[in-house]
Amino acid sequence: MSKRDYYEVLGVSRNASAEEIKKAYRELSKKYHPDRNPGNKNAEERFKEIAEAHAVLNDSEKRKLYDSYGHDGIRGAGSGGGAPFDMDLSEALRRFMQEGFGFDDPFGSFFGGGGRASRSSNRGSDMRIQLKLTLEEIQTGVTKQVKLRPYLTCDLCNGSGSERGSNPVTCPVCHGSGEIHERIGHSFFQQMINVRPCHQCNGQGVIINNPCRRCLGDGRVKKEKTINIEVPAGVATGNYMTRRSEGNAGLRGGAPGDLIVVFEEIPHKIFTRHGQDIYLQTLIPWTLAVLGGEIQVPTLSGKGNLKIPAGIESGKVLRIKSKGLPGLRGGPMGDELVRIQIETPHQLSREERKLIDSLHQIYSSENRIKIEKMKT
Repeated sequence: MSKRDYYEVLGVSRNASAEEIKKAYRELSKKYHPDRNPGNKNAEERFKEIAEAHAVLNDSEKRKLYDSYGHDGIRGAGSGGGAPFDMDLSEALRRFMQEGFGFDDPFGSFFGGGGRASRSSNRGSDMRIQLKLTLEEIQTGVTKQVKLRPYLTCDLCNGSGSERGSNPVTCPVCHGSGEIHERIGHSFFQQMINVRPCHQCNGQGVIINNPCRRCLGDGRVKKEKTINIEVPAGVATGNYMTRRSEGNAGLRGGAPGDLIVVFEEIPHKIFTRHGQDIYLQTLIPWTLAVLGGEIQVPTLSGKGNLKIPAGIESGKVLRIKSKGLPGLRGGPMGDELVRIQIETPHQLSREERKLIDSLHQIYSSENRIKIEKMKT
């Protein structure tokens, strides 16, 4: 897929200052950050595109290459090899945090301080998994055991890609750089150079003459592994954490990618969540609404007592303190809010009808029906 012009991505002119580029990146990255757009794939792709544009235009050398040769001029700028510069999500998130914009990222501590100074061309790709959680698990926090099937370093060749006793050789075409530089023209002021991956070694810089029989020269194989993920209490759909170096192993000893764990809340049968508070609705008989009393209602941890004041009206919301969800950064627990609906009986026994009819006669004689202006 062809890439959009980086200046167009950030919405700045080609002669924009470094401060204008930084400001545009700050505003757009906050707007399209995954935390503010949970589950929105288009926003995630936009976020990565914005980070990639900033990575190039914020670097004076890369910007000069881009201004002169376009996207071909910065091929491999993010990886040190001949592949096109593609920003993955974990790197885009690290870049966002390194800029220190002060966005309220509930998982900042999981990403750590610094990112990689550079990426190896053989670096493994990141893995992304969706972890589903119940509200009960979110309230207390939980350790989840997850099975993955990533690329892991081949244990037969120890990641070299070559059979034991054999070593890779430097590519005779690119002399180990992984790139071919071709002069395609020149002007009075500059030469026009096309940079492309070496066709002989596929941009790797080395050639495997005697590939490992298990991994066939990749230096890695797919294997199943089980990991434990400690989920903190209070997470929400769209929150994520990064497990560094737990993604796919890189080609021939390259650094592994990261594992990005995205949390998803399973809809509850009874409760609805709003931030740290949880809501439910209960129907009570009209006699309890008139006289008041105490009932038991479900909570995330069992059952709780709820006092019904006498004369309560339908639609009234009552609160049970500290029965909601914790905050990610600590602080007080949320509450459980119970909306009361008064149930009107539709089928009555003869005795019930007689008693209610007696009450009705009393209320009718006292002319309790009132006409009021409707509230809007």
